[in-house]
Amino acid sequence: MALIYRDTRMSDVIAHEPSVIPVINRFGINLGTGDSSVAEICSAHGLDSDFVLVILNTFVNEGYFPEDKLLGFRTSEIIGYLIKTYTYYRNYQMPNIRRHFSLLIKSSGESNASLDAMFRFYQELERDIENRINHDLNELFPAITAMQADGGGIVIANTESDSIIEDKLGDLKSMFIKHLSGNYDLNLCYAVIVAIITLEKDIRQNNRIRDRILLPISRSLQQQN
Repeated sequence: MALIYRDTRMSDVIAHEPSVIPVINRFGINLGTGDSSVAEICSAHGLDSDFVLVILNTFVNEGYFPEDKLLGFRTSEIIGYLIKTYTYYRNYQMPNIRRHFSLLIKSSGESNASLDAMFRFYQELERDIENRINHDLNELFPAITAMQADGGGIVIANTESDSIIEDKLGDLKSMFIKHLSGNYDLNLCYAVIVAIITLEKDIRQNNRIRDRILLPISRSLQQQN
């Protein structure tokens, strides 16, 4: 969609790109935005509208990634957003996929080998996501914060960018499209696929911020120390 500006109505953003709903939720913004602009909504919630705009535009426009602007924000602000994102994955998006997946398997009646295999693959993928979240929350984020605070000679291990999780989400999506067989509930199947696609896009856009902003910052700080 077109770029989002301060005077863009938040309701127009949501109507054109419903996948931003989880993003605005992380900022404490819920549905029912009326005709208020992005700037007005941000003001009402005590948010930095410039930061929210960069996040929204990065999310909805694949070609948009203003590294210079993101580097201008406080690292604590970027880390804070990523923490909220991880919390949303854990509390809403992953449980939503798991719940619908379980219902899909149960509704198929007799055992469905392809669905069972896909669910096992998803459980492994969920563990990969949890490992990434735990690493960032317990190692990467605290280390960056500590280095900025006191210049200590902290070494951050395993910070390299990778696309394994994104690739696996793409693989799971392909399994549904190419290899699903047997009896299954069409509506529940659609709900699972949409939830997987939403999480895939969310993680891909989130990783652009993590990998192209935070990781270079961490490497730069290590070199300085």
